[in-house]
Amino acid sequence: MKAEPYDPLRLCVYATIALLAWLLGPWALLGFAGLGFAGYWKARRAGLTRSKCLLRDTRLVLAYLGLLALVAVAAIIHSLL
Repeated sequence: MKAEPYDPLRLCVYATIALLAWLLGPWALLGFAGLGFAGYWKARRAGLTRSKCLLRDTRLVLAYLGLLALVAVAAIIHSLL
């Protein structure tokens, strides 16, 4: 039985996210950071303390995503002024 070749789907996903970020700017960052924060918040409340994310600790991941959301909000406000 022949093994399936590696499918680099994640690379396609990353490219799509980069495209959206380029097109939508800080609004995309705010959206993705918000979705990520909500997902990790729910997972942490369900008992997840260690993540596969590079930061590992879900508290650090939440802090990182929260910081990204704040940066996005600051960029949006700055662009409106």
